[in-house]
Amino acid sequence: MQLPKDPIKLAVLTALAVAVLALAVALSAVLSPFLMAAALAYLLSGWVHRLASAGLPRALAVLLVEVVFILLVLSLAALVIPVLSHEWPLLRDQLPVLIQKLDVLISPVLQAWGIDVRLDVEGLKAFVREHLSGNLGDGAARMLSSLKLGGSLVLAVLGHAVLVPVALYYLLLSWPRLIARLRSALPVAWRLPVGRFLTECDQVMGGYLRGQIAVMVAMACYYSIALRLGGLDLAWPIGIFTGLALCVPYVGFGMGLVLALLAALLQFEPQQAVLLVGGVYALGQLIEGFGLTPRWVGERIGLHPLAVIFALLAFGQLLGFIGVLLALPASAMLLVAGRHLLAYGWNNDRDAA
Repeated sequence: MQLPKDPIKLAVLTALAVAVLALAVALSAVLSPFLMAAALAYLLSGWVHRLASAGLPRALAVLLVEVVFILLVLSLAALVIPVLSHEWPLLRDQLPVLIQKLDVLISPVLQAWGIDVRLDVEGLKAFVREHLSGNLGDGAARMLSSLKLGGSLVLAVLGHAVLVPVALYYLLLSWPRLIARLRSALPVAWRLPVGRFLTECDQVMGGYLRGQIAVMVAMACYYSIALRLGGLDLAWPIGIFTGLALCVPYVGFGMGLVLALLAALLQFEPQQAVLLVGGVYALGQLIEGFGLTPRWVGERIGLHPLAVIFALLAFGQLLGFIGVLLALPASAMLLVAGRHLLAYGWNNDRDAA
């Protein structure tokens, strides 16, 4: 695989690549649902292929896989909704009491440090009575009413909810033909090396996905059992949600931590709640971040455990939250690309010699 040696052709190719990248950035809002559908199609295409190979018509296989996937996503959301609907009335009734307890607990500690600060208990109680007087449905209705129906946020959510399933269906339906056309569009000299590169990337990504699923299942069991042993009534839904939400690094863990802490504060004394939830989630973060993810995910994609930790920190620093999501798969693909480039350079050096 060689780039054109003619500087004019090379400049044209570079300008074309820059123009395509600029157009993609300009149309990012439009391309977003289609890119999301393409990523999901890559993840689900293997299941569709298995069902189609078993004799099921491809259109029916695509429909079955997509429906099961949507049901799984809705089931994950259904784990959170009952927790919130159960905790909202308790929160509304118990929050003033919790504020009073926190004031009694925190004020002596601050005074011992020479800080004379007290919580405005009455003001906080008035705020709670004003903003949490209704139920969860009323709060959601007020939040939605504060958004203009013509606003970009609502339109974006509705657009993704409609476009992603439709685009996913058609992509899965024509996935083999689409891949074949993309390969045929490559120059003949590029097809073999690019095919090898993509095949190895596919194997690495498969290992990454299997390792990530194993981590999610293991941590869902850990959080559920640990919280239940601590006596938390809502241990099972909160623990399962936390484990499965680890597919979104930091955000899933944070949401599970907040739900568990809220449930514990409504059930136990503040000190007991903080110790229980803090201990369970701190230990879980150590197990997942320094034990399971580096070994079960990093080893499957060929990365050393220290390289996994470095990749998460580096991509997070460069790209923020999106970088954390892309850290491991992007690192795996860079590793594969590096191996191919080294092999290509080594072969060229031998040919020159």
